[in-house]
Amino acid sequence: MKSIGLNLSGREYKILIGSDLLSETATLLREAIPCDRVVVITNIDINRIYGKKLKKHLESKGIESLFLELPEGEIHKTLDMAAHIYPQLINHFAERNTPILALGGGVIGDLSGFVASTYQRGVPLIHLPTSLLSQVDSSIGGKVAVNHGGVKNIVGSFYQPRLVIADTGCLKTLPEKEFACGMAEIIKSAAIGSSELFRLLETNTQAVKDRSPEVMEDIISQTATIKAGIVCRDETDRGIRNILNFGHTLGHALESTSSFSQSHGAAVAIGMCFAARLSVRLGLCENETALRLEKLIADFGLPTNPKDIDPDKIIEAMHHDKKVSDGRIRFILLKRPGEALIAENILKPDVLSVLEEMK
Repeated sequence: MKSIGLNLSGREYKILIGSDLLSETATLLREAIPCDRVVVITNIDINRIYGKKLKKHLESKGIESLFLELPEGEIHKTLDMAAHIYPQLINHFAERNTPILALGGGVIGDLSGFVASTYQRGVPLIHLPTSLLSQVDSSIGGKVAVNHGGVKNIVGSFYQPRLVIADTGCLKTLPEKEFACGMAEIIKSAAIGSSELFRLLETNTQAVKDRSPEVMEDIISQTATIKAGIVCRDETDRGIRNILNFGHTLGHALESTSSFSQSHGAAVAIGMCFAARLSVRLGLCENETALRLEKLIADFGLPTNPKDIDPDKIIEAMHHDKKVSDGRIRFILLKRPGEALIAENILKPDVLSVLEEMK
Protein backbone atom coordinates (compact mmCIF):
# COMPACT_ATOMS: atom_id res chain seq x y z
CA MET A 1 0.00 0.00 0.00
CA LYS A 2 1.20 3.50 -0.86
CA SER A 3 0.24 6.56 1.15
CA ILE A 4 0.21 10.17 -0.08
CA GLY A 5 -0.43 12.97 2.39
CA LEU A 6 -2.16 16.29 1.70
CA ASN A 7 -1.57 19.13 4.15
CA LEU A 8 -3.92 22.03 3.56
CA SER A 9 -3.57 24.88 6.07
CA GLY A 10 -3.27 22.49 8.95
CA ARG A 11 -5.91 20.06 7.67
CA GLU A 12 -4.31 16.82 6.62
CA TYR A 13 -5.64 13.66 5.02
CA LYS A 14 -4.21 10.64 3.28
CA ILE A 15 -4.70 9.01 -0.09
CA LEU A 16 -4.16 5.27 0.32
CA ILE A 17 -3.46 3.24 -2.83
CA GLY A 18 -3.22 -0.53 -2.98
CA SER A 19 -4.91 -3.82 -3.81
CA ASP A 20 -7.82 -5.21 -1.75
CA LEU A 21 -8.11 -2.11 0.44
CA LEU A 22 -11.93 -2.29 0.49
CA SER A 23 -11.59 -5.29 2.78
CA GLU A 24 -9.68 -3.06 5.21
CA THR A 25 -12.11 -0.14 5.07
CA ALA A 26 -13.31 -0.37 8.69
CA THR A 27 -9.81 -0.34 10.15
CA LEU A 28 -8.60 2.45 7.87
CA LEU A 29 -11.78 4.45 8.48
CA ARG A 30 -11.55 4.25 12.25
CA GLU A 31 -7.94 5.42 12.14
CA ALA A 32 -9.24 8.63 10.56
CA ILE A 33 -12.66 8.98 12.25
CA PRO A 34 -13.96 7.08 15.29
CA CYS A 35 -17.42 5.92 14.21
CA ASP A 36 -20.00 3.16 14.57
CA ARG A 37 -22.42 4.27 11.83
CA VAL A 38 -21.88 5.29 8.22
CA VAL A 39 -23.93 6.12 5.13
CA VAL A 40 -22.65 4.63 1.87
CA ILE A 41 -23.74 6.37 -1.33
CA THR A 42 -23.23 4.30 -4.46
CA ASN A 43 -24.91 3.40 -7.75
CA ILE A 44 -26.75 0.32 -8.94
CA ASP A 45 -23.85 -1.30 -10.81
CA ILE A 46 -21.20 -0.67 -8.14
CA ASN A 47 -23.55 -1.78 -5.36
CA ARG A 48 -24.13 -5.06 -7.21
CA ILE A 49 -20.37 -5.73 -7.43
CA TYR A 50 -19.08 -4.43 -4.10
CA GLY A 51 -22.03 -3.45 -1.90
CA LYS A 52 -22.82 -6.76 -0.21
CA LYS A 53 -19.17 -7.51 0.53
CA LEU A 54 -18.52 -4.03 1.94
CA LYS A 55 -21.66 -4.06 4.07
CA LYS A 56 -20.76 -7.46 5.53
CA HIS A 57 -17.22 -6.26 6.25
CA LEU A 58 -18.39 -3.08 8.01
CA GLU A 59 -20.94 -4.93 10.12
CA SER A 60 -18.37 -7.57 11.09
CA LYS A 61 -16.36 -4.71 12.60
CA GLY A 62 -19.36 -3.27 14.45
CA ILE A 63 -20.14 -0.47 12.00
CA GLU A 64 -23.81 -0.04 11.10
CA SER A 65 -24.29 1.00 7.46
CA LEU A 66 -27.07 2.47 5.35
CA PHE A 67 -26.56 2.00 1.60
CA LEU A 68 -28.21 4.54 -0.70
CA GLU A 69 -28.33 3.25 -4.28
CA LEU A 70 -28.56 5.86 -7.06
CA PRO A 71 -29.01 5.58 -10.84
CA GLU A 72 -25.90 5.45 -13.00
CA GLY A 73 -24.71 8.38 -15.11
CA GLU A 74 -23.66 12.04 -15.24
CA ILE A 75 -27.23 13.04 -16.09
CA HIS A 76 -28.24 12.20 -12.49
CA LYS A 77 -25.61 14.44 -10.86
CA THR A 78 -28.15 17.15 -10.06
CA LEU A 79 -29.69 19.24 -7.29
CA ASP A 80 -32.81 17.09 -7.60
CA MET A 81 -30.79 13.97 -6.81
CA ALA A 82 -29.19 15.71 -3.84
CA ALA A 83 -32.68 16.66 -2.65
CA HIS A 84 -33.61 12.98 -2.95
CA ILE A 85 -30.74 12.00 -0.63
CA TYR A 86 -31.26 14.52 2.19
CA PRO A 87 -34.55 13.04 3.52
CA GLN A 88 -32.96 9.59 3.67
CA LEU A 89 -30.13 10.97 5.79
CA ILE A 90 -32.66 12.64 8.08
CA ASN A 91 -34.73 9.45 8.38
CA HIS A 92 -31.57 7.53 9.22
CA PHE A 93 -30.79 10.07 11.96
CA ALA A 94 -27.45 10.83 10.34
CA GLU A 95 -25.59 13.25 12.60
CA ARG A 96 -22.78 15.74 12.05
CA ASN A 97 -20.22 13.06 12.88
CA THR A 98 -21.81 10.37 10.67
CA PRO A 99 -19.42 9.79 7.75
CA ILE A 100 -20.65 9.59 4.18
CA LEU A 101 -18.72 7.01 2.16
CA ALA A 102 -18.70 7.67 -1.59
CA LEU A 103 -18.41 4.22 -3.21
CA GLY A 104 -18.11 4.58 -6.98
CA GLY A 105 -16.70 6.74 -9.73
CA GLY A 106 -16.55 10.46 -10.34
CA VAL A 107 -20.30 11.06 -10.47
CA ILE A 108 -20.86 9.37 -7.11
CA GLY A 109 -17.85 11.16 -5.62
CA ASP A 110 -18.94 14.60 -6.82
CA LEU A 111 -22.56 14.16 -5.74
CA SER A 112 -21.75 12.51 -2.40
CA GLY A 113 -19.23 15.24 -1.67
CA PHE A 114 -21.77 17.94 -2.46
CA VAL A 115 -24.28 16.30 -0.12
CA ALA A 116 -21.66 15.82 2.60
CA SER A 117 -20.61 19.47 2.36
CA THR A 118 -24.17 20.76 2.74
CA TYR A 119 -25.94 18.30 5.05
CA GLN A 120 -25.87 19.70 8.60
CA ARG A 121 -23.31 22.22 7.28
CA GLY A 122 -20.82 19.46 6.69
CA VAL A 123 -20.32 15.83 7.68
CA PRO A 124 -17.17 13.70 7.25
CA LEU A 125 -16.56 12.52 3.69
CA ILE A 126 -14.63 9.36 2.78
CA HIS A 127 -13.91 8.53 -0.85
CA LEU A 128 -13.86 4.88 -1.94
CA PRO A 129 -13.14 5.42 -5.66
CA THR A 130 -13.76 2.35 -7.80
CA SER A 131 -12.94 3.73 -11.26
CA LEU A 132 -9.50 4.68 -12.54
CA LEU A 133 -10.77 8.19 -13.29
CA SER A 134 -11.91 8.74 -9.71
CA GLN A 135 -8.79 7.15 -8.20
CA VAL A 136 -6.42 9.52 -9.99
CA ASP A 137 -8.52 12.66 -10.21
CA SER A 138 -12.01 13.36 -8.87
CA SER A 139 -11.50 11.88 -5.39
CA ILE A 140 -8.45 14.10 -4.80
CA GLY A 141 -8.53 17.80 -4.03
CA GLY A 142 -11.96 18.54 -2.58
CA LYS A 143 -13.94 19.74 -5.59
CA VAL A 144 -17.58 18.71 -5.09
CA ALA A 145 -20.38 19.76 -7.41
CA VAL A 146 -23.55 19.02 -9.35
CA ASN A 147 -24.61 19.98 -12.85
CA HIS A 148 -27.37 22.52 -13.37
CA GLY A 149 -29.00 24.20 -16.35
CA GLY A 150 -27.04 22.00 -18.74
CA VAL A 151 -23.72 23.27 -17.37
CA LYS A 152 -21.27 20.81 -15.84
CA ASN A 153 -20.27 21.29 -12.19
CA ILE A 154 -21.69 24.82 -12.04
CA VAL A 155 -23.05 24.44 -8.48
CA GLY A 156 -20.51 23.28 -5.94
CA SER A 157 -17.86 24.06 -3.38
CA PHE A 158 -14.48 22.97 -2.03
CA TYR A 159 -14.88 20.28 0.61
CA GLN A 160 -11.95 18.06 1.44
CA PRO A 161 -12.45 14.38 2.33
CA ARG A 162 -11.09 12.96 5.54
CA LEU A 163 -9.62 9.96 3.72
CA VAL A 164 -9.31 8.45 0.24
CA ILE A 165 -9.09 4.65 -0.06
CA ALA A 166 -8.21 3.68 -3.64
CA ASP A 167 -8.46 -0.08 -4.09
CA THR A 168 -6.60 -0.89 -7.30
CA GLY A 169 -8.24 -4.32 -7.29
CA CYS A 170 -11.43 -2.62 -8.44
CA LEU A 171 -9.77 -1.98 -11.80
CA LYS A 172 -10.04 -5.68 -12.65
CA THR A 173 -13.81 -5.34 -13.18
CA LEU A 174 -13.64 -1.98 -14.95
CA PRO A 175 -14.94 -2.03 -18.55
CA GLU A 176 -12.42 -1.07 -21.23
CA LYS A 177 -14.22 2.19 -21.99
CA GLU A 178 -14.11 3.28 -18.34
CA PHE A 179 -10.46 2.28 -18.05
CA ALA A 180 -9.63 4.40 -21.09
CA CYS A 181 -11.48 7.35 -19.54
CA GLY A 182 -9.24 7.12 -16.49
CA MET A 183 -6.17 6.97 -18.70
CA ALA A 184 -7.15 10.35 -20.15
CA GLU A 185 -6.63 11.95 -16.73
CA ILE A 186 -3.34 10.10 -16.21
CA ILE A 187 -2.09 11.32 -19.60
CA LYS A 188 -3.23 14.83 -18.65
CA SER A 189 -1.25 14.74 -15.41
CA ALA A 190 1.85 13.49 -17.23
CA ALA A 191 1.48 16.18 -19.91
CA ILE A 192 1.32 19.02 -17.39
CA GLY A 193 3.52 17.72 -14.60
CA SER A 194 5.94 14.90 -15.39
CA SER A 195 7.95 14.20 -18.52
CA GLU A 196 9.12 11.00 -16.79
CA LEU A 197 5.55 9.72 -16.39
CA PHE A 198 4.82 10.74 -19.98
CA ARG A 199 7.75 8.63 -21.22
CA LEU A 200 6.75 5.74 -18.94
CA LEU A 201 3.30 5.70 -20.53
CA GLU A 202 4.81 5.80 -24.01
CA THR A 203 7.20 2.91 -23.32
CA ASN A 204 4.91 0.75 -21.17
CA THR A 205 1.61 1.19 -23.00
CA GLN A 206 0.83 -2.52 -23.26
CA ALA A 207 1.66 -3.25 -19.60
CA VAL A 208 -0.69 -0.44 -18.60
CA LYS A 209 -3.42 -1.71 -20.92
CA ASP A 210 -2.94 -5.18 -19.41
CA ARG A 211 -3.50 -3.55 -15.99
CA SER A 212 -0.36 -5.00 -14.47
CA PRO A 213 -0.88 -4.52 -10.70
CA GLU A 214 2.63 -3.20 -10.09
CA VAL A 215 2.50 -0.80 -13.04
CA MET A 216 -0.98 0.45 -12.16
CA GLU A 217 -0.12 1.10 -8.51
CA ASP A 218 2.95 3.02 -9.69
CA ILE A 219 1.24 5.25 -12.25
CA ILE A 220 -1.78 5.87 -9.99
CA SER A 221 0.47 6.96 -7.14
CA GLN A 222 2.55 9.15 -9.48
CA THR A 223 -0.59 10.78 -10.85
CA ALA A 224 -2.09 11.30 -7.41
CA THR A 225 1.19 12.82 -6.21
CA ILE A 226 1.17 15.32 -9.08
CA LYS A 227 -2.37 16.42 -8.30
CA ALA A 228 -1.83 16.48 -4.53
CA GLY A 229 1.22 18.70 -4.93
CA ILE A 230 -0.68 21.22 -7.04
CA VAL A 231 -3.75 21.20 -4.75
CA CYS A 232 -1.58 21.91 -1.71
CA ARG A 233 -0.24 25.01 -3.47
CA ASP A 234 -3.68 26.30 -4.54
CA GLU A 235 -6.60 24.62 -2.79
CA THR A 236 -9.37 26.88 -4.10
CA ASP A 237 -8.33 26.96 -7.76
CA ARG A 238 -7.44 30.65 -8.04
CA GLY A 239 -4.05 30.20 -9.65
CA ILE A 240 -1.75 27.29 -10.43
CA ARG A 241 -4.47 24.68 -9.79
CA ASN A 242 -6.08 25.85 -13.04
CA ILE A 243 -3.34 23.90 -14.79
CA LEU A 244 -5.12 20.66 -13.83
CA ASN A 245 -7.80 21.67 -16.32
CA PHE A 246 -5.63 20.94 -19.34
CA GLY A 247 -8.06 19.58 -21.93
CA HIS A 248 -11.08 20.43 -19.78
CA THR A 249 -12.08 23.78 -21.29
CA LEU A 250 -13.11 22.16 -24.56
CA GLY A 251 -13.82 18.86 -22.79
CA HIS A 252 -16.53 20.29 -20.53
CA ALA A 253 -18.02 22.15 -23.50
CA LEU A 254 -18.24 18.89 -25.45
CA GLU A 255 -19.95 17.20 -22.49
CA SER A 256 -22.45 20.03 -22.02
CA THR A 257 -23.36 20.39 -25.70
CA SER A 258 -23.90 16.62 -25.95
CA SER A 259 -26.26 16.69 -22.93
CA PHE A 260 -23.58 14.63 -21.14
CA SER A 261 -23.78 11.72 -23.59
CA GLN A 262 -20.08 12.31 -24.29
CA SER A 263 -17.97 10.62 -21.61
CA HIS A 264 -15.70 12.80 -19.51
CA GLY A 265 -12.54 10.91 -20.41
CA ALA A 266 -13.21 10.99 -24.15
CA ALA A 267 -14.10 14.69 -23.99
CA VAL A 268 -10.90 15.53 -22.08
CA ALA A 269 -8.85 13.47 -24.55
CA ILE A 270 -10.22 15.54 -27.44
CA GLY A 271 -9.75 18.69 -25.36
CA MET A 272 -6.06 17.90 -24.83
CA CYS A 273 -5.53 17.41 -28.55
CA PHE A 274 -7.27 20.73 -29.19
CA ALA A 275 -5.14 22.52 -26.58
CA ALA A 276 -1.95 21.03 -28.01
CA ARG A 277 -2.87 22.08 -31.55
CA LEU A 278 -3.76 25.56 -30.31
CA SER A 279 -0.38 25.68 -28.55
CA VAL A 280 1.37 24.82 -31.82
CA ARG A 281 -0.65 27.48 -33.68
CA LEU A 282 0.40 30.08 -31.13
CA GLY A 283 4.05 29.04 -31.34
CA LEU A 284 4.19 27.77 -27.77
CA CYS A 285 5.22 24.20 -28.50
CA GLU A 286 6.66 22.05 -31.26
CA ASN A 287 4.36 20.13 -33.58
CA GLU A 288 6.22 16.96 -32.55
CA THR A 289 4.96 17.44 -28.98
CA ALA A 290 1.35 17.62 -30.17
CA LEU A 291 1.84 14.53 -32.33
CA ARG A 292 3.35 12.57 -29.41
CA LEU A 293 0.39 13.50 -27.23
CA GLU A 294 -2.15 12.54 -29.91
CA LYS A 295 -0.42 9.20 -30.49
CA LEU A 296 -0.40 8.40 -26.77
CA ILE A 297 -4.08 9.27 -26.50
CA ALA A 298 -4.94 7.13 -29.52
CA ASP A 299 -2.83 4.22 -28.24
CA PHE A 300 -5.13 4.01 -25.22
CA GLY A 301 -8.24 3.85 -27.41
CA LEU A 302 -9.33 7.44 -26.85
CA PRO A 303 -10.61 9.83 -29.54
CA THR A 304 -8.45 12.68 -30.81
CA ASN A 305 -11.06 14.58 -32.82
CA PRO A 306 -14.68 15.60 -32.09
CA LYS A 307 -17.58 14.51 -34.25
CA ASP A 308 -20.42 16.65 -35.59
CA ILE A 309 -19.62 19.79 -33.61
CA ASP A 310 -20.87 23.33 -34.12
CA PRO A 311 -17.84 25.54 -33.33
CA ASP A 312 -20.01 28.53 -32.39
CA LYS A 313 -22.01 26.47 -29.89
CA ILE A 314 -18.78 25.07 -28.48
CA ILE A 315 -17.39 28.57 -27.91
CA GLU A 316 -20.67 29.65 -26.30
CA ALA A 317 -20.44 26.66 -23.94
CA MET A 318 -16.83 27.53 -23.14
CA HIS A 319 -17.98 30.91 -21.85
CA HIS A 320 -19.87 29.07 -19.08
CA ASP A 321 -16.61 27.52 -17.92
CA LYS A 322 -15.78 28.30 -14.27
CA LYS A 323 -12.32 29.54 -15.32
CA VAL A 324 -13.79 32.39 -17.37
CA SER A 325 -12.69 35.74 -15.90
CA ASP A 326 -14.01 39.12 -17.07
CA GLY A 327 -15.55 37.35 -20.04
CA ARG A 328 -12.18 35.92 -21.14
CA ILE A 329 -11.84 32.18 -21.63
CA ARG A 330 -8.78 30.80 -19.85
CA PHE A 331 -6.96 28.01 -21.67
CA ILE A 332 -4.33 25.63 -20.37
CA LEU A 333 -1.75 25.22 -23.11
CA LEU A 334 1.24 22.94 -23.57
CA LYS A 335 4.91 23.85 -23.92
CA ARG A 336 6.44 20.36 -23.80
CA PRO A 337 5.65 17.05 -22.09
CA GLY A 338 5.62 17.81 -18.36
CA GLU A 339 5.19 21.57 -18.71
CA ALA A 340 2.04 23.60 -19.35
CA LEU A 341 0.95 27.21 -18.85
CA ILE A 342 -2.20 29.22 -18.16
CA ALA A 343 -3.14 31.52 -21.04
CA GLU A 344 -5.74 34.26 -21.47
CA ASN A 345 -6.55 36.69 -24.27
CA ILE A 346 -6.60 33.90 -26.85
CA LEU A 347 -8.24 35.29 -29.97
CA LYS A 348 -11.51 33.77 -31.15
CA PRO A 349 -10.23 33.31 -34.75
CA ASP A 350 -7.42 31.08 -33.45
CA VAL A 351 -9.87 28.97 -31.47
CA LEU A 352 -12.26 28.69 -34.41
CA SER A 353 -9.45 27.80 -36.79
CA VAL A 354 -8.32 24.86 -34.64
CA LEU A 355 -11.90 23.70 -34.11
CA GLU A 356 -12.54 23.79 -37.85
CA GLU A 357 -9.28 21.90 -38.44
CA MET A 358 -10.44 19.16 -36.06
CA LYS A 359 -13.94 18.72 -37.50
